[in-house]
Amino acid sequence: MTNYWSQNTAKIKFIGMKEGGMDKLKGKKIVNLYHDSAYGKETIRCSTRRPRRTASSSPTSRCRTPATNRARSGCKSARSSPTGNSARLGVMNPTALKAAAKVGYPRDHMVGVWWSGAEEDTIPAGDAAKGYIAAGFNVAGANFPVVQEIKKYVYAKGKGEMEDQSRIGSIYYNRGVVHGVITVEAVRTAQGKFGKKPLTPEQIRWGIENLNLSEARLKELGATGFMQPLKVSCADHEGGGAVKFLQWDGTKWNVITDWIQPDKKLVREMIEESAGKYAKEKNITLRDCSKES
Repeated sequence: MTNYWSQNTAKIKFIGMKEGGMDKLKGKKIVNLYHDSAYGKETIRCSTRRPRRTASSSPTSRCRTPATNRARSGCKSARSSPTGNSARLGVMNPTALKAAAKVGYPRDHMVGVWWSGAEEDTIPAGDAAKGYIAAGFNVAGANFPVVQEIKKYVYAKGKGEMEDQSRIGSIYYNRGVVHGVITVEAVRTAQGKFGKKPLTPEQIRWGIENLNLSEARLKELGATGFMQPLKVSCADHEGGGAVKFLQWDGTKWNVITDWIQPDKKLVREMIEESAGKYAKEKNITLRDCSKES
């Protein structure tokens, strides 16, 4: 529903909003602090292209395991980045937050990827996590109708497998609900075309590529505001691209923005370039979506 490149460009839009406008980023420094893995390196290309559009400086800072090394890298980036720190930290996020607190770097200038934006990333850091911001393609909270119905029809009837029900409504729990919604609706879409029967992988792919989760459908599912509308196609497997930004207040995540759209032009250019290169290397014929129904 949103890829890492889209999220990266939405982060810059968010930082621009905080600074008073994208034009205010001119001459500013935004560090891309990333984990030294394929996941962490994913947005380096995006970070190096972006300054052409913002006229901002975008250095990168690599972090290796163990966590102590990452903390040192986090401190180094914090000292050198007055405007913002775009963090792709993963499971060692609490250590980085504590390191930032030690050097006095404001946590509200640290903007994490969605895999650095759950309760598991903040609670272990204690007070050091207060003010920290992260992107998310879903929000926290158990008051959404879709979550309440799960509690009513699953847990209240003793069908739930999760013993610790205090996690219901957490970021990762709700993310699982989002994936459940997408999976079930894709199957429902496919069965609408092929019939209510066991489906083949190709038929499931068709269902995903024709998924249309409109605002109206999300309302019917009790998921308004819980996730973004999605309209997937053969040519667009993302279907959405937007993220909301959440801020940790010491006990819970609070939504501080509406859905922020990515720089779709930049991301699309990168996707087509990358896909074309991969197809050429692997001798793959690109699909012609105009010929598919």
